[in-house]
Amino acid sequence: MARLVNRLGMFVVLLLVQVLVLNHVWLLNVATPLLYVYFAVTFPRNTEKGEVLVWCFLLGLFIDIFSNTPGLAAGALTLIGMIQTYLVELFVPRDSAEDLDVSAATLGWGKFSTMSSMLLLVYCLLFFLLEAFNFFDWQLWLLRSVCSAALTLVLMLAIESVRSKR
Repeated sequence: MARLVNRLGMFVVLLLVQVLVLNHVWLLNVATPLLYVYFAVTFPRNTEKGEVLVWCFLLGLFIDIFSNTPGLAAGALTLIGMIQTYLVELFVPRDSAEDLDVSAATLGWGKFSTMSSMLLLVYCLLFFLLEAFNFFDWQLWLLRSVCSAALTLVLMLAIESVRSKR
């Protein structure tokens, strides 16, 4: 029950921060932080795949509703939810707890950063590809994807740094 309340709280906080603050941040008119992806990255090990997909779809749907991006965030975040369950198994030691929380403190900074950057890059590539819906301006699409993923990763690592000090 406590885990459900924590996830719901994180869902609401990341949704509000993204919609009210981060959607209005454009670094050099290229990158915007997409911090809500942090929600999908941090699902504990062995969380039911269906549960992860439903949570990710709902967060993406609410982001889409409030950001006027019909289906972009929902589709891309659902894909990340699907990939995350398999990717966690590659980075988590086999002898670790079944319900291990995915964080820099439990995985280590290197593994957490690598896993997060892989998920963020896939998310940003898909999100901005769907937004542009063409390959003609691929340099801008690739630049926005990489810069947004890097900016989001910096924010995620900052949050992990604060969380690990507690």
